[in-house]
Amino acid sequence: MVVSDGWRAQSASESRATARDYHDDVTGHVESVAPALIRALLGAVLAAGFGQLAAAPGTPLYRSDVAPVLERRCVVCHACYDAPCQLNLGSWQGLARGASAQRVYDGARLKPATPTRLFIDAQSPGEWRALGFHPVLPEAPGEAARSLLTGVLAQKAAHPLPEGPVLPDAFDFSLDRAQTCPQPDAFERYVAEHPQGGMPYGLPALSEAERDPIERWVLAGAPIEPDAPPPEDIRAQVDAWERFLNGASLRERLMSRYLYEHLFIGHLQLIGRDGTRWFTLIRSQDPPGERPEPIATRQPFDDPGEAPFYYRLAPLEAALVAKTHMPYRLDAERMARWRALFLDGLPPLASLPGYGEDQSANPFTVFRDIPVASRYRFLLDDAGYFVDGFIKGPVCRGQVALNVINDRFWVFFADPSTHTDAADAFLARHADSLRLPGESVSAVPLVSWNTYREREAAYLEARARFLREAFGTGIPLDMTVVWDGDGHNPNAALTVFRHFDSASVVRGLVGDRPKTAWLITYPILERIHYLLVAGFDVFGNVGHQLNSRLYMDFLRMESETNLLALLPLEMRPKIVEGWYRGNADEVKAKFYDEHEAFGIDTAIRYRSDDPLSELFGLLQARVAPVRARRFDVDLSRRDALGSGLARLASLRGESLQWLPELVFLRIEDGVAGARDFTVLRNSAHTNISHLFAESLRRVPEEDSLTVARGLLGAHPNAFYRLRRADLPALAEAIGALDGEAGYARLADRFAVRRTDPGFWSHLDSVHAAAREADATGFGLFDLNRLENR
Repeated sequence: MVVSDGWRAQSASESRATARDYHDDVTGHVESVAPALIRALLGAVLAAGFGQLAAAPGTPLYRSDVAPVLERRCVVCHACYDAPCQLNLGSWQGLARGASAQRVYDGARLKPATPTRLFIDAQSPGEWRALGFHPVLPEAPGEAARSLLTGVLAQKAAHPLPEGPVLPDAFDFSLDRAQTCPQPDAFERYVAEHPQGGMPYGLPALSEAERDPIERWVLAGAPIEPDAPPPEDIRAQVDAWERFLNGASLRERLMSRYLYEHLFIGHLQLIGRDGTRWFTLIRSQDPPGERPEPIATRQPFDDPGEAPFYYRLAPLEAALVAKTHMPYRLDAERMARWRALFLDGLPPLASLPGYGEDQSANPFTVFRDIPVASRYRFLLDDAGYFVDGFIKGPVCRGQVALNVINDRFWVFFADPSTHTDAADAFLARHADSLRLPGESVSAVPLVSWNTYREREAAYLEARARFLREAFGTGIPLDMTVVWDGDGHNPNAALTVFRHFDSASVVRGLVGDRPKTAWLITYPILERIHYLLVAGFDVFGNVGHQLNSRLYMDFLRMESETNLLALLPLEMRPKIVEGWYRGNADEVKAKFYDEHEAFGIDTAIRYRSDDPLSELFGLLQARVAPVRARRFDVDLSRRDALGSGLARLASLRGESLQWLPELVFLRIEDGVAGARDFTVLRNSAHTNISHLFAESLRRVPEEDSLTVARGLLGAHPNAFYRLRRADLPALAEAIGALDGEAGYARLADRFAVRRTDPGFWSHLDSVHAAAREADATGFGLFDLNRLENR
């Protein structure tokens, strides 16, 4: 088979050399995925080169014939770290890697696991075999019949879903269910023991028209056609960016290190005359002009080695999925902005920081030669992207990772004017107190945690003294400390939703006024990124993961404390009591201690006896000129749709506990066509100050709903479809829910269940609507949390 080099098509001679290399690998140590060919064709194929086979008349092509089917039907469950059996079907490389029974998410391991990141930790199927992955494509002539990929599709066709709207309990859809990852030579036993284990699991089978190109492609050897060369205008942009990122001066090199550590997880967008191309930013020993191969380090701030390396833009070769897609545009305006922030007018540097373990994980030490104002402005320019990293980074999988946040809250940012030269000096003096759990992926639980807790206490004590002096002498403690987006930037206001074991962040202030909000400063925003994105190792041990989760408590409380500072001094303890009811004395004590240490009253003059609600109104007004409204629903409309949605959004109380966390609602509206909305359940808690026993802190009688326009979130729990005239009936049914039996009746009437014969066509139409609404931000939705009720 021919493997694309990412930039240019291989010549015929290169293709034949590739074929010989693959043949040698297969006969040696299965070093790469050789085509599974009918044995009689093997000699001719090896003589002609696998590229000849890929172009044979009638042979399905991976990119145009196979990948689209896999994306629509398979990638929706098999993408990223939580793909069952680590089988990532979003790229040919993922297929070639195969499957593994080793779990990525393991909150109990005592030692760090060996990383298995696609595109990073191994570059050939043979290397993946050494890491414990087994093939799902045939790797030797005559093995097409043993392909796991086509085998599980055929198994599903032979064993369709059982009759009935809800699948029996034998179907386990829990995230932590036991995995069964059969090897090719054990597949017959797997089918005998798990006849309903065909793919897609717990969903309708692929049609014959969908299976056919996959089966014929596998029989042809599962070839991958070479990439077409990029358009000249895209190539010119790549060259320009790689020159910019590999400048020779020490200040340019420090800038590029900072940019890389913040953008390595993103999908970088270059726009040409023919549309968008996506890239990722990597470190590579291959200089610009050559095919880049990444330097594999556990974390982006780890030492890349002694050999020279370069920052490169590598083409993104995987399908875009909503749970990881983080678009970030690169253009001439962006480059000019970075020059102004990081280079222009700044003195040359005498030296660069190293990569020692005692400092590389601490951005306040490593990047102290970049002005704080520049760093904060860089983060604010795309604040939604960096908060989204917390949501879409590898940390956010599962309830324990997310019970550090409320179900819905608004996010605002401190105005850059509050970060003065004195603030720069303060951060430099206390940088050691801001060290993060990312510095160790094999931490000892509790022992190392006490160290972080002591450092945080020292920092907060010093911070309170510093802020008391700052706000007592010059900076007014009023609404001017809240960033207004400079009059044009919608990143000034965000909404975060938690959906129990997943979460979403969007620009704008969605829904009614929430229970609480965050006011984020530069030190908080930087630490969120280095705690949960750059510094979080999903393959780390239990100590590293636990410390990261517990440290996030600090950042939430700091953000809430900043908001409290805008409220009347005497009201702050009462509001904290409302936020942290029940057994949360230790958390409340932290608020009270900082409250006493700071002790400066707000300059805002409140006019009501409900200053928190009044403050939310002031915050809404502060960001109103830049507030994004894409997800807002006009609940004041008097027509049938507006009144029906208003009734839905007004629901409160215990009946909502039976509703899914995240519902995609499609309303058929006659000549107006279909309209999509998202219904989000906001689960109430007495407090979110404890790691476990969340159910004991639930207060379902305070649950509420948020209705958003469009499709919000990456992990729908349910799909509803109804006529506009049925909206009142839906609201009535939800308001009357009192158990699973009542929900089953609701779902019978309104849900498109996973067993519905029209499920795939409905999902296709939902995806089409999402793509039309936001072509840049579109990614395939994930079905791993789709309910079976």
